[in-house]
Amino acid sequence: MAHLTADNRGVILSCPSCSQANRQVYRQWDAPIRCGRCKAELVRPPAVIEVRDSLSFRALVAEVSAPVFVDFWAPWCGPCRSVAPEIQRLAGLMEREALILKVNTEAVPEVASEHRIESIPTFVVFHRGTEKARTSGAMSATRLKAFIEQAIG
Repeated sequence: MAHLTADNRGVILSCPSCSQANRQVYRQWDAPIRCGRCKAELVRPPAVIEVRDSLSFRALVAEVSAPVFVDFWAPWCGPCRSVAPEIQRLAGLMEREALILKVNTEAVPEVASEHRIESIPTFVVFHRGTEKARTSGAMSATRLKAFIEQAIG
């Protein structure tokens, strides 16, 4: 399973044909993307996107039309580490249906504070920039998928 890194403008995808780096902007997340150099169609892998700053987080949540699932976690948290493989599985289950993000509350405390994260792991579903639901505690990928589906109705 791939891990992608987000910045405040989009996600960088590498072309498998020519290795050119290509940016997919958030507001065009559902649109097909072609390599700027060789014009090959790029396939966005099922991935967990690691958000490393508040600007990227705000851009993702506001601009992506798909539901956005956020795992607020910390490296010292045992339950967070135990649920990490389930978050990877969730990315595969929700490949085209939702974006899966991870926010390290130690590295990006302003995002955790802004969203009043009081315990970890905490999972929040956003849709079109608005928080739709939240839950806490480790659970399976299938339960998390059901949580997302219920949140967006």
